[in-house]
Amino acid sequence: MPHDIEPRLLRAFAAVAEELHFTRAAGRLFIAQQALSRDIRRLEQRLGADLFVRTTRNVTLTAEGARLLPYVRRVLAAHEELAAACAGADRPLLVDVGGPVSTGHRVLTAARRAAPGTELVARHHGGLTGAAAGLADGRLDVSFGRFGGLPEPLRAGLCHQPVRLEPMAVLLRDDHPLADREEIELGALRGETLYAAAGNPATAEWTDLAERLFEGRGIAIAEPFPQIEGKEEFVRLVRKRGWSVLASVEFIEIPGMVLRPLAGPVPLSPVAMVWRRGLRHPGLDALRTAARELAAAHDWLERPAGAWLPAGDAAVFSSPSAD
Repeated sequence: MPHDIEPRLLRAFAAVAEELHFTRAAGRLFIAQQALSRDIRRLEQRLGADLFVRTTRNVTLTAEGARLLPYVRRVLAAHEELAAACAGADRPLLVDVGGPVSTGHRVLTAARRAAPGTELVARHHGGLTGAAAGLADGRLDVSFGRFGGLPEPLRAGLCHQPVRLEPMAVLLRDDHPLADREEIELGALRGETLYAAAGNPATAEWTDLAERLFEGRGIAIAEPFPQIEGKEEFVRLVRKRGWSVLASVEFIEIPGMVLRPLAGPVPLSPVAMVWRRGLRHPGLDALRTAARELAAAHDWLERPAGAWLPAGDAAVFSSPSAD
């Protein structure tokens, strides 16, 4: 085994191994596909072994590539720990809370009060699928969302802590026939079409949750639409296109629209706090403590009798990572 392999080459290998797609892996690493292919060839030459089987249709790991992958992940995790140690505890922690009204934002606010000397910088991009790559390679420190909705290869390099089983809701025009109800039975939405972020790759885990919820209930998902950036643009498009929106009970106000909780059964969105394995920072400690205290104070982890939650999500959500 050759020594002194650059971490860049190992990150390239891990990205392709997890995505099994050179174009997606290159996008995740913010490099050109040709540069990524060169890095993979260079690593294979250094190791004296083929790591991938490439065809015009797909990419798969060779036996040697599969054998080396867990070792590479451990090396990269150790490298991230070293970088964090060198940076020291004074560096800001970058936290994607999804939006200015969200469970993640409530956790961040509580952590800032508890640890005023630690700089916690908020980002409002939303979508755990989109955040996962940034978490894995160190461009982002913490995010919130449906951890069970991530592909298993991405979850392997991340840790999670259950925060909240968040009741889901629907956003309706205030002149909608159902708008005067205090809560909306799922059965009342049969024949309706709801926007659920289809077409936005950063929020694929949310669209997947919507598909599971709507299946067999006669509720359709609005056709794919390009990724929407920012609260102002979201509000403009929702009002212009007249969408009803699948949301959660923690959601921004939109003039001319009302937010109503869903029932019959109450559907739940599992919100976890997620960070890369090996991350050490007092800001992370403050966030984890704030999440535990808020969950205990508000019964965020209590599952109402008969509530809806996919079985796979329940299993993943109830088993926090040990790190």
